[in-house]
Amino acid sequence: MTEAIFRLAQLVKQYGTRTILNLDALDILEGETLALVGPSGAGKSTLLRLLNFLETPTSGTIIYRGATVAHSSVPIKLRREITTVFQRPVLINSNVRDNIAYGLALRGVSCARIVDEMLERVGLTELSRATARKLSGGEMQRVALARALAIAPRVLLLDEPTANLDPYNIGLIEDIVRAQNRERGTTVVLVTHNIFQARRLAHRVGLLLNGRLVELSATAAFFDNPQDPRTASFVRGEMIY
Repeated sequence: MTEAIFRLAQLVKQYGTRTILNLDALDILEGETLALVGPSGAGKSTLLRLLNFLETPTSGTIIYRGATVAHSSVPIKLRREITTVFQRPVLINSNVRDNIAYGLALRGVSCARIVDEMLERVGLTELSRATARKLSGGEMQRVALARALAIAPRVLLLDEPTANLDPYNIGLIEDIVRAQNRERGTTVVLVTHNIFQARRLAHRVGLLLNGRLVELSATAAFFDNPQDPRTASFVRGEMIY
């Protein structure tokens, strides 16, 4: 049986008096691609920020690789195992090559060969010297993904990575993510509004509503035989995003 890389228990995140996330339990399995779907405001992006230790839970427990995480003092070594690609890529004001090399340079890793491999992998070799912030939206997202993959993360968190992109870039990015998971065993947690994308990429899919996990199951079962009527409604497209 595959071990859980993350184990979440009684996890609550509040902003003021508003509860954004309230999870009784969630295991994320090592090497899986887990898709989280649900309407806007359901707590999906908040969960990613908690998994990346960018925010501290109001209460509850996060266990990562068998150790309970104290958010006040997360070791840099653990932080560097997890990376996020956001819906809107945050790129430094330099060329494509420098952006991809950024995380490697921070780690003191010799990066020329790795950057060349990443450029080829995301189809941007010919644009390596172009100003990253002047690329198209799909190209910028591929730069952000290449930068994330260059550091060989153990966990890759994707927050709406293909929102508002054209079909060509969506297909490229999905192929890259699929290969990363299959060939390198990277654990992927994907937040998406695109249920078709979830079906294409994920081993398991979870539905979040009002900060709670309504249903979590293998992808085929989630879409073809949902156990909760709210999941069935969501899959049929009857719920408002």
